[in-house]
Amino acid sequence: MKKTVVMSLAAAVLLGANAFAIDNVKVSGDAKLYYYTDDKNSGDLFSKTTSAADTALRLGVTGDLAKNISFGVAGYGISTLGLENNLVSNTWSSAHTINGGDVSDEAWIGELWIAATYGKTTVKAGRMLLDSPLSFSETWSIAPNSYEAVVLINQDVPDTTLVGVYAGHSNGVNSVGYTDGVLPTPNNTSGNGLDGVLGDGAKFGVHGANGANVAGIINNSYKPLTAQAWYWNAVSAADAFWLEGDLNFELLKGLKLGAQYTEISPKGEFEGVHDSKAYAFKVGYEGIENLKLSAAYSSVDQDSVFKVANLATNNTVSAQSKLYTEAFWNYGYVGSPDAKTVNLTAEYNSDIAKFGVYYTNVNNAIFATLASPRVGVDMQEIALSATKSFGALDTTLAYVSTDADDQNNGSQSNSIQVYLTLNF
Repeated sequence: MKKTVVMSLAAAVLLGANAFAIDNVKVSGDAKLYYYTDDKNSGDLFSKTTSAADTALRLGVTGDLAKNISFGVAGYGISTLGLENNLVSNTWSSAHTINGGDVSDEAWIGELWIAATYGKTTVKAGRMLLDSPLSFSETWSIAPNSYEAVVLINQDVPDTTLVGVYAGHSNGVNSVGYTDGVLPTPNNTSGNGLDGVLGDGAKFGVHGANGANVAGIINNSYKPLTAQAWYWNAVSAADAFWLEGDLNFELLKGLKLGAQYTEISPKGEFEGVHDSKAYAFKVGYEGIENLKLSAAYSSVDQDSVFKVANLATNNTVSAQSKLYTEAFWNYGYVGSPDAKTVNLTAEYNSDIAKFGVYYTNVNNAIFATLASPRVGVDMQEIALSATKSFGALDTTLAYVSTDADDQNNGSQSNSIQVYLTLNF
């Protein structure tokens, strides 16, 4: 089985570490069980036809090969454990392949990298997770997407981090673009699962049309302010930039302000397609112990084509967005053309658990971006969550109320989600 390959590789790395005196070896990982159920389309909560579940295993090893040279490897495996035969009809992860009624187990190496540091400069190459505003690993689901990339990080300039990335491959679903006959057909697809994060079998394909270049600068010279500027270039596909500033307002302790602006400009074979533009503002308050409050607003230009969301996963449907207003569960709306979004968030960390209340309202989102006529889709989401750790076990229970024009025949629906993660 593929899982044996993952475990064997990790074992081989550990044996090699002992044989060749690799220093600072650390082994870590986690085992997850995620469950989802809703009452859409006249279904009932907890019924098999409206439920999904998955399990996942991650095992990682890091160590030092020599002075200033380190490595890392992490294997991922997912399995329904046969739950689709009894309790659920769907999977959580889109990495599963389904032949008839048979749901495959899948395993892959999600991280395999080597890094070298000289002074304040680090070069990292191989397979890894990435985090930039428009190409990033979505870690909210049971298994993240990752990249085959080269990353350069420099901190010689005081209070400044310079980042350069070339990402040639990704295992995110639909990482190329739209499939409507105007833009190229994606090379990595999946129609299974809830999350739309990984392609079938978590296989790697070209990121963007011919790979992507990312450059970023993060500056904290004025201590209350963290300013970011990012440039993103998908070869033969699009240029983009992202500006962001987050300020701790010193005149009122606990007050936080944020602003974002981004623009995605299609090019090459996408020439003539409208730019995607968006801005967002956020006001937060953390002046009361254990309490975090925030209100955010975002607006996406009505002529946008690419969604202002992850360009490495399912941008056409439900990729996660880095805009302040992103919803708790219903991804794909906030970054859509003409979306005007309000998000209100309250989180309280008590002795009992960490509680969260999240409200997201999206108005007049043009969901089918290249369809004729263009259709407006409104969405309202209310989410409640409770998170508690019991030693190495992290648990989250969430309730989500969704009222969207394109779901459940336009009627309100309810979902319940359970997240269990055992860290080791």
